[in-house]
Amino acid sequence: MAITEILIQSTLKLTIDPNTDKDFVSSKSVKNIQISGNDVRLDVVLGYPAASQLDAIRTLVTQALQSIEGIGTITVNVGSRIVAHSVQRGGNLLPNVKNVIAVASGKGGVGKSTTSVNLALALAAEGATVGLLDADIYGPSQPQMLGISGRPDSADGKSIEPMRAHGIQAMSIGFLVDTDTPMVWRGPMVTGALEQLLRDTRWQDLDYLVIDLPPGTGDIQLTLAQKIPVTGAIIVTTPQDIALLDARKGLKMFEKVGIPILGIVENMSTHVCSNCGHEEHIFGEGGGALMASDYNIDLLGSLPLDMSIRVQADGGIPTVVAAPESVIANSYKQIARKAASKIAMASLDHSAKFPNIVIKNT
Repeated sequence: MAITEILIQSTLKLTIDPNTDKDFVSSKSVKNIQISGNDVRLDVVLGYPAASQLDAIRTLVTQALQSIEGIGTITVNVGSRIVAHSVQRGGNLLPNVKNVIAVASGKGGVGKSTTSVNLALALAAEGATVGLLDADIYGPSQPQMLGISGRPDSADGKSIEPMRAHGIQAMSIGFLVDTDTPMVWRGPMVTGALEQLLRDTRWQDLDYLVIDLPPGTGDIQLTLAQKIPVTGAIIVTTPQDIALLDARKGLKMFEKVGIPILGIVENMSTHVCSNCGHEEHIFGEGGGALMASDYNIDLLGSLPLDMSIRVQADGGIPTVVAAPESVIANSYKQIARKAASKIAMASLDHSAKFPNIVIKNT
């Protein structure tokens, strides 16, 4: 049997990427097919970071090609290329930021900030360049969760340099005020301060900027969702009925401003007793999956109610960094890959391809 490019593509069209649930051909991941006799060389270029999965995907593609009768040596190179994707109508991407992921919750206390920081660290662990913006002006928590102290630098007196920890860039109002100073501000001041933090920070070539939004669905949250250029949003909830009621409101808010929902993260889904090992659904069971089904969106993953997550975040070394090979860290990485792969499947941002047109009187 002659080895042809069509034969290779038809074979890989039956091979599914476990992170996107799409085949490698229709997702346009297969590139640069080269055939020499019966030997085959090709590239698989993923649109999302997946450093921990490259070997597994290489094996998956190689095994699929080995099913072709008479095939010779197979060489598969696997890597990632992350590009900019479009934001909601009327929004333009930030300089040096390819994609913006908003992490939101309808109410406080569901672990949104802990999920945000571990999501950012998981994306970085998978090979992306990542920033984290703490958008909770009234209750900034990311400085403590990242173990960062001190004040950010400003080289020109106008812009500020992001703080850095655990391989990611970060900015928060908490870096600029004392920890015991309350922010007694009205809504317009809050949104103005956040926009300034977002746009005046000198982000350095970010593949993803994760924004930890304040909880709720009031005027501040709606204004931020309208003014911040967002590629996609993640809703964090617990299985509890009351939390799900508010999470649905958060989802509807993003729909109103035209921001795609990447999926739902169900936090505190189950608790395993550290003494006896008994597993218990303290806040209910299956709520996140039901909500995802109702709105035809993805349940990106479920996370346990585990004391180590809280202890590690409070100590400034979140789980993805403190225990990178743990089951929980791998859950965060899986959520990060799924969210990033959803972005990879979205429409591209083509604004950089068009020149600015300036009309002058002559």
